Amino acid sequence: MRTDERDRDEESRAMSRKTKADAPPENTPVAALKTIYRRAAIIREAEKALQQLFLDGRVPGFLHLSIGQEAVASAVSEFLTPGDTVSSNHRGHGHTLAKGVDLTGFFAEILGRATGICGGRGGSMHVADLGLGMLGANGIVGAGLPITTGSALALKARGKGEIAVVYFGDGALAEGLVHECLNIASLWSLPVLFCCENNGWSEFSPTERQLAVRLKDLAGAFNIAYAEADGNDMLAMHDAARDATARMRSECIPFVLECRTTRVRGHYEGDKQDYRPEGEAEEMSARDPLAIGRRLLAGFGVSPDWIAATKAEVKAANEAALEAALAAPLPDVAGLLDDVYTPAEARHG
Repeated sequence: MRTDERDRDEESRAMSRKTKADAPPENTPVAALKTIYRRAAIIREAEKALQQLFLDGRVPGFLHLSIGQEAVASAVSEFLTPGDTVSSNHRGHGHTLAKGVDLTGFFAEILGRATGICGGRGGSMHVADLGLGMLGANGIVGAGLPITTGSALALKARGKGEIAVVYFGDGALAEGLVHECLNIASLWSLPVLFCCENNGWSEFSPTERQLAVRLKDLAGAFNIAYAEADGNDMLAMHDAARDATARMRSECIPFVLECRTTRVRGHYEGDKQDYRPEGEAEEMSARDPLAIGRRLLAGFGVSPDWIAATKAEVKAANEAALEAALAAPLPDVAGLLDDVYTPAEARHG
């Protein structure tokens, strides 16, 4: 489908759902869409700031941005409780912020400051906050899956109907541990939401060069429920996440949710992206989840004033958080080995 045709289709769908601004039907998800949009806007603004900080040499290590993929975690998080857990991957800023991690602590962590969520030790690829159920991002491809599968086993044993979510890319699907986790989750009926953000790229190679099977068929082979959603459409993601999480909680089963989305930036900041086919950048621009979200909200009668006010609020919140993070001290080198090794007296005590 051509870009202009896709735009008309999306606008048509949005208009077909349009209701009067003063009296939307009770069953419309407009309030949820507002929350999802705001969450996605926070992620976008934060990553734009990180992009500039990286260019200025103020972010240590590599930086992997999720610009273009914000709708996925923003929508899934709408249906998560404080007791649910989340594991992420190297492109995990959006997942982290969507779970509710403090924005100032988030910035401070990536900048390597002492006030960071992990004391400045983890950086971009290892932000975690166990108090919020954020089990962490991970620099190893697919490594969040076994962490989440173990968490799901613990949650099932606790018996409170909680679920564990793992976000991973299509590039992880050829990893053996993915198959192992699907297998054990199915055998033991573990409440794992396997949320695949399929952006079409396995680092620098198209997915079809890395995987000989469709994820739908893989889920079927392990007898796991499966659904696919447009990962850039906030309403589609809202509906898919609602249905998947509701079924998981009622039946205590694993679920595979494949989200078709777009990775606007390179595999990492500095990636020239000379492997992309001509014209793909324009197509991705038309698939911007925030632009689609604005059209959806307009279709529900949400005023441009609300969009503008939300943009200003999000920008101010990000600026304040970043200012506080930049003013925070660097970690004390005297504590370099704290929390790394168990003290000898504790080992032999």
